[in-house]
Amino acid sequence: MKAYTDDVIIKKTQILQNIMADLELLSREIGNDSMSETVHELSMRIETPFTFVIVGEVKAGKSSFINALLESDSEICKVAPSPMTDTIQQILYGETEKTEIVNTYLKKIYQNIDILKEIAIVDTPGTNTIVAHHQEITERFIPYSDLIVFVFEAKNPYRQSSWEFFDYIHAEWRRKVIFVLQQKDLLPEQDLQINIEGVRKHAVEKGIEHPVIFAVSAKKEIEKNPEESGFSPLRLYLQENITGGRAAFLKLENNINTLLTITKKLDLSIEIRKNQYLADVRFREDITEIMNQHENKTKYQINILTENLLNSYHKITEEKRIDLSEGLSLGSVIKRTFNSLFGSTGNLKEWLEHQSKDFESKLNTRLKDRLQEGIIDVAEHIQTMGKMVDHKLKQSETILKNSDEIFADIAERRLNVLRDLQQNVGQFMNTAENFYDEKIMRDSGKIAPNFAAGSGIAIVGVVLAAVVNGAVFDITGGVLTAVGVLFAGVTLGINKGKIIKKFDEEIIKGSTRIHEEIHEGLSQYTRRIRQKIETNFVEFDQLLNKEKETLLHFDEMQKIIQEKLNQL
Repeated sequence: MKAYTDDVIIKKTQILQNIMADLELLSREIGNDSMSETVHELSMRIETPFTFVIVGEVKAGKSSFINALLESDSEICKVAPSPMTDTIQQILYGETEKTEIVNTYLKKIYQNIDILKEIAIVDTPGTNTIVAHHQEITERFIPYSDLIVFVFEAKNPYRQSSWEFFDYIHAEWRRKVIFVLQQKDLLPEQDLQINIEGVRKHAVEKGIEHPVIFAVSAKKEIEKNPEESGFSPLRLYLQENITGGRAAFLKLENNINTLLTITKKLDLSIEIRKNQYLADVRFREDITEIMNQHENKTKYQINILTENLLNSYHKITEEKRIDLSEGLSLGSVIKRTFNSLFGSTGNLKEWLEHQSKDFESKLNTRLKDRLQEGIIDVAEHIQTMGKMVDHKLKQSETILKNSDEIFADIAERRLNVLRDLQQNVGQFMNTAENFYDEKIMRDSGKIAPNFAAGSGIAIVGVVLAAVVNGAVFDITGGVLTAVGVLFAGVTLGINKGKIIKKFDEEIIKGSTRIHEEIHEGLSQYTRRIRQKIETNFVEFDQLLNKEKETLLHFDEMQKIIQEKLNQL
């Protein structure tokens, strides 16, 4: 049976080593140095002896307890009135007694004592020590422990620092714990029993269903007085529950629990990180939807503006077409031509100049104000889009906190990106120049008032630059040139149909130009503003894309680790 058990332990230990390798890799990829170090150290200790970690306050008698437990003739752990344990002391089996300084915070003491063949003992600084880093060092050693021995001063086992440290060990690592009330020889039996019951009550309240408590006197044990020392029940407990062949199995069990604790922490933090990612994706989609809705509304507004402008334009040009058709009748032209020959008013030149100016005036009066008001409305609507984006940014949901045990740096990075994004969009919204398009505003003031002066939508001046039997009529400058005034006038009347046709062609060109310069111009302006807003999201979008890839990779590694854990 023992051989089978050993085979099972060996097999499960191999699986554990594989899991630890995967978990260490995942920890490194996550960027959590503390977790990576913990898993690495755990893997290095997987075949070390079952480890007791002795914790307690300064002057609780930890060093004396260890010396008595090991039944050594020499003082392995130095005992003094002032705190002596300024480092972690790992006591291991060795045929030759020696002390090895590992680093500033750890030294190994090798002793030729039989019990150390099955167990190792770790003496730690006091939980209430004032020496820098001691508690941090001790806490970092807890994940590698197999049994925590809490040593209390028997006359006062209620000190806050010890129980706070117990809370950390129990909540974080669920380690097997026993309680020792040391220096029992310093108080009456009745008081000792009261304090034992007090410790029992404390432990039960904190989640230990059946607390194991021993009252001992290291002084009596060292003085070879086992009947009064209380060490016999403690040694019997250790023999029945840990030594005697069970240590390897218990260590395996502890290692599995440690991995479960680490993976549980990791899974929880990754789940929070996933939730943050999903919230950020929804937030980004909402931003896109806000901009899509406002851009579509703006497009509709531009369409209505363009349609109104074209309707007004066609109404004006239709009125002018009627005027031209009537004014270019043969009788009217001949009459105005004779007036031109004799210098009378109402001549052909004056009439043509009047038509050009009248057309320009109507375009200015009816289109200019409507055009500029429409452009302002579009700009305000786009600005509303920006304000909605700014408002949404301020409501972004933060799930992953920068206090997260594993992903604090990721949370901090996200908050910095989001803070920069909010600041940049806020500055963008408060800068009027970002919503000012010089070309649009310049053209909006040019298109209407210069319709008849070469703006590209001018009609009459261009239309009447017609070629009729070699005669060129240039009305845009108000000058009439011809082979002969009378001949030109008569020819003009005869060719009224050609001129009206040319007028119609130019009207179509004018409509196209309005659509291009107004509709397309404002549409491009809308797109440019949106692109400026979107530019602020580049870093945030990059963060989301990277986060998506990272979380998918984490998912794959978690599945691999979970499958191996299931084998245990």
